[in-house]
Amino acid sequence: MARPSKREEIAQAALEQFRTRGFNATGISDITSAAGAPKGSFYNHFASKEDSALEALDRYAAGLRFDMLDAAGRPPLERLRAHFEFMGSDTVDSGFARGCLVGNFGAEVADHSEEIRSAVRRGFRQWASHIERVLGEARESGDVGASLDVPATALFVLSAWEGALIAARADKSAAPIDAFFHMVFDVVLR
Repeated sequence: MARPSKREEIAQAALEQFRTRGFNATGISDITSAAGAPKGSFYNHFASKEDSALEALDRYAAGLRFDMLDAAGRPPLERLRAHFEFMGSDTVDSGFARGCLVGNFGAEVADHSEEIRSAVRRGFRQWASHIERVLGEARESGDVGASLDVPATALFVLSAWEGALIAARADKSAAPIDAFFHMVFDVVLR
């Protein structure tokens, strides 16, 4: 009788290990141990650690709750704020042990893996396009000034978010996240 596949457990364990330990500090044995799988089973499902990292990025992106940005019936800036509040709560609730996997991989691995760099670039572009759409709606509704450069502001907001997460993890403090919300929503998008 064939043994059941451990692919799902391994893929989910890889995501969690990469989020808490980073790419370089995570070994195949860390992933399989967390999945409760024999080390050799990793290679039944993934060609390499890099291959599992690419799937981890896809899984992470699926959990970013872009649907919050598209929720009908709420003003655009309220939706944008709720999205980042959701994202920030994950970092705070983890005791500042987890940040954004896309940003982490961008800082840690992008110079060493063209495939991961490309996946990170696509992830940021996708995220920025969601932010652009919401900011465009806010401009159309008059919630922000008509002269707002929507693409540049979306890039700025996303970049500021990633920086706030890095600083929050380094400080083990929500102060950088609080500063992000103040500057973005009370100053830049006012």
